[in-house]
Amino acid sequence: QLQLVESGGGLVQPGGSLRLSCAASGFTLDYYAIGWFRQAPGKEREGVSCISSSDGSTYYADSVKGRFIISRDNAKNTVYLQMNSLKPEDTAVYYCAGNGICVSGPDEYDYWGQGTQVTVSS
Repeated sequence: QLQLVESGGGLVQPGGSLRLSCAASGFTLDYYAIGWFRQAPGKEREGVSCISSSDGSTYYADSVKGRFIISRDNAKNTVYLQMNSLKPEDTAVYYCAGNGICVSGPDEYDYWGQGTQVTVSS
């Protein structure tokens, strides 16, 4: 069974950091682009970042550029999202998703994790 499992969410104060993990089981992440998306209450799911399978190219939404870093460890079959300088507006459920290439629309992704809650609050 093909699965993506996110972990690492939690409650953090503004300005703090968290590292999210997206672990794959049942398939090898090497051949997939992995995107991170987030969804806040009452809002649409939005793309945060993506890392390609071919050359490791990375993409970021303007709202997180310079603060978030996406990386992959193929040996561990895991993709990470390092989130620094967190702001209250980063509060959302964060999802990772797999696809052949990095694309902006969430509907294009084939595999999804269950999500992990990130709350930024003092």
